[in-house]
Formats: sequence, structure tokens, C-alpha cells
Amino acid sequence: MRFTESLRKNRQFQEVYKTGKSRANKYLVMYVSENHQEKNYLGISVSKKVGNSVVRHRVKRLVKESYRLHEDIFNSGLIIVITARASSASITYQEMESAVLHLGKLHGITMKKSE
Repeated sequence: MRFTESLRKNRQFQEVYKTGKSRANKYLVMYVSENHQEKNYLGISVSKKVGNSVVRHRVKRLVKESYRLHEDIFNSGLIIVITARASSASITYQEMESAVLHLGKLHGITMKKSE
């Protein structure tokens, strides 16, 4: 993730939950807040309701990879927190990628990919 850093502290997550806008789909909930900087911050939250540690880590990796491969189409200056729902435990990479991009489009934080 070139232009993106990870959120690590609980208070950073709490700030986005309070001040950010949220949109959801079947598998994920995305909270977005502005940070007025050149880079993005990404936080991924997967609760124990999703599954055991192996399943939770797999979901985290899928979300992170889906974002990383499409990082260039996301606007800069954002704090993004993605929370996984229980239904995301058994989905494929393609479904996860589609869910992340769908939420980006709902928030209006993606732009057309220049090819």
C-alpha cells in the first residue's frame, strides 16, 4: 500500500466511527472521514462474530488485498475503516473485491481508472 497507512490505535477507529459517514452492503460496512493530508489511512475491523482467528485473518487479508490492488482509484486525504459482517466469512476474493469497490462507489470516493 503505497499511499496508505494503517490505523492501529483504538481512538483512531473511534474518531472515524463518530465523525465519518457510513455505507454498507451485504458483506462490509465502510466508514469514511477526511484527514486533509495527501495520504489515506485504512483500518480493518473483523469481530469474533465472523469466525475463529483463521477466518478473521483471511477476511482481513482479502479486504487489504482488494484495497491495495485498486488503491490508485481511491481519492486521497481519507481515513477509511472497513468493518466485516458475519456473512463475509465464506466469500471468495472476487466477491470481496466487488464489495470493496461497491462501497467506494457508494461513498463517491473512487474515480475512473485511467488506462
